[in-house]
Amino acid sequence: MIPQEIIRRKRDGDELDPADIRSFIAALAAGQLSEGQIGAFAMAVWFKGMSREEIVALTLAMADSGDRLQWTDIDRPIADKHSTGGVGDNVSLMLAPIAAACGLAVPMISGRGLGHTGGTLDKLESIPGYRITPDADLFHTVVKQVGCAIIGQTGALAPADGRLYAVRDVTATVDSIPLITASILSKKLAAGLQTLVLDVKVGNGAFMADRAQAEILAQSLVEVANGAGVKTSALITDMNQPLADAAGNAVEMRNCLDFLAGGKADTRLEAVVLAFAAEMLVKSGIAASSEEGEGMARRALSSGKAAEVFARMVSMLGGPADLMENPDRYLARAAVEKPVLAARSGWLAACDARGIGVSVIDLGGGRRHPADRIDHRVGFSELLPLGSRVSAGEPIALVHAADDAAAERAAAALAAHYRITEDSPKLTPVISSRI
Repeated sequence: MIPQEIIRRKRDGDELDPADIRSFIAALAAGQLSEGQIGAFAMAVWFKGMSREEIVALTLAMADSGDRLQWTDIDRPIADKHSTGGVGDNVSLMLAPIAAACGLAVPMISGRGLGHTGGTLDKLESIPGYRITPDADLFHTVVKQVGCAIIGQTGALAPADGRLYAVRDVTATVDSIPLITASILSKKLAAGLQTLVLDVKVGNGAFMADRAQAEILAQSLVEVANGAGVKTSALITDMNQPLADAAGNAVEMRNCLDFLAGGKADTRLEAVVLAFAAEMLVKSGIAASSEEGEGMARRALSSGKAAEVFARMVSMLGGPADLMENPDRYLARAAVEKPVLAARSGWLAACDARGIGVSVIDLGGGRRHPADRIDHRVGFSELLPLGSRVSAGEPIALVHAADDAAAERAAAALAAHYRITEDSPKLTPVISSRI
């Protein structure tokens, strides 16, 4: 196998043979390709695309590049959810324990931030001691005993995707439908899932800003996954504003704990979490309808059972056993907290969600290069949702920054990301369709 020949053929728009794709991915997993070659391949795919057969071959090759998990000794349905990425999207952190509290087993393999979007693993790393890459035995034990475990890719699980994922982040090739499809599904196939639900984001803060493209991606994911034997559906959700009222790492973890404690009722975030819980329960055969599934999820939340599952998961994976009760003891705060004030009175009518995600990176809460260290303390909290009525000088958010200068820059940037109008805006539904 000559890597540059495969890159050249894809660059020229040729359809690659499955054997060539397997050879290229095997070399990638073995560390035999340079970052330049990986980046060139990703860029060729970005420009020329892939056929459905090529995507299936790429997905299976990446899934087969390492171990495949087995759950034969667990008598619960094996289910998971994945998001294509957004700003303030911490759904997985609450959804996994809710689903587990309702009777599912959720072995959730998550990723780090990509581009302007936050990563579930980066949020979890704000918890002292939390092991995002436990060995396979511990991962299995936590899923079996607790019902869920949220971890990152180990070197043995879809290792080809791990390297490709990092290179895509810094080569402007994140928003490629074939690469997104293969990246998401290779991890899910390797995780041994029976069912999967997908959150495909659309809007100015999503990788797919165009609804038609989001539907194409959702269709690609659903068709490839079902073709590989995993019962899969997708919901298309709005990402024209941050989903949670926080964007960052520790600030989103605090948001998660507040949610599990019942503090985020009647929010867009709650609507999405409960909808995906219901979808998972129906897909797995535990609930007969979405209404029944949502009712089960609400009871798991209101009873405190979901919070208990989350606390046990954190403890078994090395985090503090009393995180739910004492978050301030463990989640570090930034040195400077500065309110962002509304420049005028009116309605919060629109925002640049992508710009908000970039502002988190500028604060140090994301990466420009794969090896960058991030500051888990920084970000934004208390973000008011679009449709809020504000008065001039009223806080619309709170900046968490490492120093005064960074706080000033971030506050000015965030204010510029919002548009305030005299008239109440017409807002996009948070869930628009199911595929």
